Amino acid sequence: MKFILGLLIGLGLGVALGLLIAPQPGETTRAQITERGGVLLSPDTIDSLRSRAKDAMSQANEVYTRTKNELSDRYTQARSGTL
Repeated sequence: MKFILGLLIGLGLGVALGLLIAPQPGETTRAQITERGGVLLSPDTIDSLRSRAKDAMSQANEVYTRTKNELSDRYTQARSGTL
């Protein structure tokens, strides 16, 4: 969960930095940041991102558990010579 949160924060900072460095007047850039910031920080957007992050974490956990169990079974079979 911390990884995804860090990823989202890094993405947001990267976008903001890109807008600040863009070759256009500062006033135009600030207006764009203000305009887009309102959309990004809307409760619907935050809830959607939170839901998608939880779904991704759930899927990752399922893949991890399945892979761990399969590898454990194969290791046990290899040790017993039934592989």
